[in-house]
Amino acid sequence: MAGDQPIVIYPPAADGGRRVRADGRFLGMAYGLLDVVEFLRLAGLESVDDDWLKQSDLVEWRGGGPDTWSADN
Repeated sequence: MAGDQPIVIYPPAADGGRRVRADGRFLGMAYGLLDVVEFLRLAGLESVDDDWLKQSDLVEWRGGGPDTWSADN
């Protein structure tokens, strides 16, 4: 993964899944932090973990932070 565009985690859908985009491309639907970590690992960010996701300025959380995985929150 190269570029300066942030990683965007979109608000939860009705089923709790959140769209994940990086470098302007869709990586998948995440249902928890481990899903996001795996998508980013497959995109080339091998050293990403839960703590990095929660603290990084490269991650833009929309519609709730890293603990929001339900449309009801």
